[in-house]
This record gives sequence, C-alpha cells and structure tokens, in this order.
Amino acid sequence: MRYLLTIGFLLSSACSLLAQELAADCIVAADDYSACDTCEMCESCCTSERGKLLGFIAPTSLCHSDYISPMTNPVFFEDPRTLSEIRFIAAHHQVPGTAPLAGGRINLVAAQIRAALTDRLSIVAAKDGYFWMSNDLPFAANDGWADIAAGLKYNLWIADNYDAILSGGLSYELPVGSTQTLQGNGDGEFNLYGSYGMRVGDRSHFLTAAGFRLPVDSSAESQMFYWSGHLDRQICGSNFYVFGEANWYHYMSSGTAIPGLPVGGLDLFNFGAGDVAGNDIVTCALGAKYKPTLWQEIGFAAEAPVTSREDVLDFRLTADWIIRY
Repeated sequence: MRYLLTIGFLLSSACSLLAQELAADCIVAADDYSACDTCEMCESCCTSERGKLLGFIAPTSLCHSDYISPMTNPVFFEDPRTLSEIRFIAAHHQVPGTAPLAGGRINLVAAQIRAALTDRLSIVAAKDGYFWMSNDLPFAANDGWADIAAGLKYNLWIADNYDAILSGGLSYELPVGSTQTLQGNGDGEFNLYGSYGMRVGDRSHFLTAAGFRLPVDSSAESQMFYWSGHLDRQICGSNFYVFGEANWYHYMSSGTAIPGLPVGGLDLFNFGAGDVAGNDIVTCALGAKYKPTLWQEIGFAAEAPVTSREDVLDFRLTADWIIRY
C-alpha cells in the first residue's frame, strides 16, 4: 500500500502541474468565487458582505476562495489563510501489528474552530475530540478525550496579485485529555509554525507548513520537527478537486516517560518515548474534495507511511466537513 500511495502521490503532483495544458478542452463551470482568481483589487470586489459574527468574528475573505484546505496531519498542517470556520473531522487509524506494537484501531471524531479577529489575525483551536480504541493496543489504551490545543495565527505577507500567502502561528496544547487515552501527560507543549500557499497555473494550488513541537517538560514528551506539503487540481473549473499530500516527522529528542520505546505517537500523540531521537517517518496521501457552496468543503483522504519506520501509523482514512462564515 505504501508504494502505491508514493507512486500515486507523484503522479497526482505531476498531473496537477500538467493539467493546465488541457484546461482549454474543459468546459469551465461558472461559480460565485471565480472572479477572485483575477481580481486586481481583491479587497474591493471579493469582500464578503457579511457582518461580524457575535460582534467580533470577521467573515472569511473571498480573496483565496478557490483554494482548499489540507487534510492530513490535521492538528499541525495549518491553512495559511485567515478563516472563520468549524471543521468536523472523522479518522480511522490502523496501528502496525509489528513489535513493539500489537496492532489495533483508533477512531477519532473532532471539531476544529478558527475565528478571524481581523483580516490578518485569527484564533485557531486545532486539537480536541474523542478517541475510540480497540482493546489490543499497547499501554492499556482505552476510550477517552483528546488534549485541547489553541493559539493565534497571523498573516505575514500576501502577494500583490493575491497568488501567494504566508502566515505564522503559535499554539499551546493543554494536557487535559484522558490519561487512559494516552493524553494528558506532561505539562503541555507549544507548536511554533509557518504556513505558505500559492496558486500554480490557473487551477492548481500548493500548500506547505512546517513547525516545531516543543514540550514544556521534555522528559515527559518528545521534541519534534514536522513538514507537510499539499498539491491539488481543481477539475475543469468545477467544485471538485483531487490532491496529493506528504508529511515528514522528525524526532529531535526523546523523552524519558517510557524508556526504550522506539515509537513516539506522530501527530495525534506524544508518548515521551525513550528511543525516538533521530527517527524519521514520511507518509503520503491521496484524496478528493467537493465544495457544494462557497462556504463549505467536504473531503476524503487515504494515508500510509512510505518509510520502513511506521511509528504508530499503518494506514489512516480521514474525512472532513468544513463550514465557513
């Protein structure tokens, strides 16, 4: 499966870059945000007429409404745009059955919230939710609540023609989750990150994010660097998209909470494992999204590791539904 996803991701990336050559043969569907692709003064012609929600939440700008949000590495792969939205996530995660893990399944439902305070500054609450776990997982894991993470994101730069955008952010994860769900350990962790997006040709988009997970107690949790990339193609100007994504996780240091453990938890967990420093795990994913309206996205992605080291991820299916204001 990992080799098929690797080949599929490369093919998807190549097709996304080359498909613009075939765009002239497509019948481009009319939509209510296409004008923003070529808008010379985006603030004047692509600004929502909606007022502030609850008196302080600004509406999502339409300047980059032809983009779609990334799906994998869902807690840390942050969209560079300033958004007001609620994003519902459901994930089915298979755990490797090779030692030291014993296989099993993890199911997660969550709801992320983003709220634009100005045209550049937003609140991002990217981690919460509830886990259902099979009984054959290691460490006596059981059902329970996830930790909660929240912070601020600021748009640092927008290209004059609105073809590119760069943002940075900082969030803090509170260790308030269920300990039997492998959450709630340590004193929390900070996530310092940058996120960038750009149009590629007329109907493709590239997004990328990178950051550092820095626990307050480095013995209870591990330090990590991560990078994520996304390339999509809007199909013939319609509201359907196909995309490929890749994620790289690099453990910068080990913890001491579980001595000798060579798996750290990747994006959903941080075990504080004692033998992960220097480990690298790369995953690839293929997916599709549909935008039924200007203010909604519905997506699906299949993801698997492409490195021999898998950590806690054998395979994952992710679905999301985004409702924007």
